[in-house]
Amino acid sequence: MSIVRTLSGSILLVAAGAVLATAAAGAATARPEPAPEPPAVQSARIGQCPLERIGHQFVRCDDLTGAGVAAPAWIPEQ
Repeated sequence: MSIVRTLSGSILLVAAGAVLATAAAGAATARPEPAPEPPAVQSARIGQCPLERIGHQFVRCDDLTGAGVAAPAWIPEQ
């Protein structure tokens, strides 16, 4: 009888400890990190440099633009 009593007391103690450990843990909180600052872009005003082409490439202010897309023939050539 004492073994059953000791065993049931131990089980009760372990269960109570598990309940206390679970109840004592706070709720997890999370929040998103702030977004990084966008990179500074230096761009010329559209009115300063007209869109032109060299061969089949778009050019504005001596910079290639258009991501390699072929420029149509109606764009003035530089």
